[in-house]
Amino acid sequence: MKAKGYMATYFKGGTIWCHAGKTASSLRIVDGHISELDLPPHQGDEVIDLNGGFIAPAFLDGHAHPLFAGRESQGPLLNGLQSVELMLAEIARFAEANPNSQWIIGGAYEAAVVDRGDFLATWIDEVVSDRPVVLYAVDHHTVWVNSKALEIAGITHLTPDPEGGSIARNPDGTPRGTLREPLAISLITEHAPARTIEGDVAAIKWASDCYLAAGVTASTDAWVEPGMAEAYIAAEKTGALEIDINLFFLAQPDSWRDRVQYFAELRSEIEALGEESHLRAKTIKIIGDGALSSGTAALLDPYLDDSTSNGLLIWSDAEIREAALLFDAAGYQLHIHAIGDAAVRQALNTIEAVIATNPLWDRRPVIAHAQLISPNDLPRFSALGVIANYQPLWTYLDPMNKELIAPRIGEARNNSQYQLASMVKSGARLSYGSDWPVTTYLPLAALAVPTHRQDPTGESAPWTPSESISVEASLSFYTEGVAYQTFNEKRYGRIEIGMAADLVHLNANPLEIEPLDVAKIEVLKTYKTGRPY
Repeated sequence: MKAKGYMATYFKGGTIWCHAGKTASSLRIVDGHISELDLPPHQGDEVIDLNGGFIAPAFLDGHAHPLFAGRESQGPLLNGLQSVELMLAEIARFAEANPNSQWIIGGAYEAAVVDRGDFLATWIDEVVSDRPVVLYAVDHHTVWVNSKALEIAGITHLTPDPEGGSIARNPDGTPRGTLREPLAISLITEHAPARTIEGDVAAIKWASDCYLAAGVTASTDAWVEPGMAEAYIAAEKTGALEIDINLFFLAQPDSWRDRVQYFAELRSEIEALGEESHLRAKTIKIIGDGALSSGTAALLDPYLDDSTSNGLLIWSDAEIREAALLFDAAGYQLHIHAIGDAAVRQALNTIEAVIATNPLWDRRPVIAHAQLISPNDLPRFSALGVIANYQPLWTYLDPMNKELIAPRIGEARNNSQYQLASMVKSGARLSYGSDWPVTTYLPLAALAVPTHRQDPTGESAPWTPSESISVEASLSFYTEGVAYQTFNEKRYGRIEIGMAADLVHLNANPLEIEPLDVAKIEVLKTYKTGRPY
């Protein structure tokens, strides 16, 4: 997308990181695009001295949920609170400040503060009992609700677990107040008031502003349900959306067939906005399993705390293959959530079947998260051309891994997560995503974690340091890796002549300082097609 009306801008006096293995001493932008490298300025250029700072391609987010993040910003803010008491205080504060809210919806709470992550409805009842409360856990595969929400949804001891979801229960079978996976969560949320376009446009505007302040100029929305694409279209038409977004239409086993035409109509409407639009809709999202923290990620071997359970494969092999074949034939990229090794295998098998069956095209399939991979399956990423989309902030031993996951799967499997170095060595393509609001949207908070693999304080020992990669590799995955994933490698993701000037100006060089200090770097300016923010 070409930005017009800007004077020529010339950068000098710092490090200009073009892409892995290449830097420049100067950079000139004309009309929103990169026009020259390593040449003197022209008369009349606006000259910006970097004062030893660092310029790189702007960060790109290959897997996130910005509309969900914006919606959560409009409810109780639980992220980072480390006790049930603090969470209840925040819920009470919000309820008192918003007496006219029919439903209270927010997040994202830390499930690891309670044994097995099973939160009770009666705890919320103590502070809000007159209206339903729905709170998302940080993994966003789990919700904590109050008794009013269970009552409105009609969930009792007689309610069966939906296939591919679960309702946490007391010994007598009554619901505790915790539900896991989309098909169980929807038992509650289908009763919530419909979102308004105006509210969602405000949420998108908020998320877009957050990204630009953090040096991010393009992202994805990896969970687009009915009504969400319409909000993005409205945001684009009103100017509320100022970053590029690729929408992932969510296909689920119980509804995908009914939505094929709906997705096609939305894609056509978005394409009709034109090349200058910030919006694209190239991708279908498939959720293959749940999360390790909730015991719903699909494993080849059983969980240790429940020898009868291998987690949940949300799709049957036959149905995921049928859906993937249809959407691939229609020209959609496949983006499959797979955390457990059984789900990763199912995703790889599905992609292999698609490649073998459908005509050849530049499909660029993605498996997101890929936390646990069987040694037999790891080489298949490269062989099948599958992009592994990782969340770099997750590559240290955080409380969720320590308190919820390790007891469920054991130390050996827990320490086999996030095999980034092995994936790089295998020749697989990698890209990064934040999974915001599951974790922060700030790239600098996550950029060096795959290098040091420690908590932010540096006090913990590195987690499986054999899987450490360089900061420069991570910077590449956060820029050109995502650009390739989103079919934008000719537009941005590298600093090259002719490409859009989507840039981030940092106050320090992340490749030259201690990895643990990278999170302290500040974003001084973000440029979207040459326009400063």
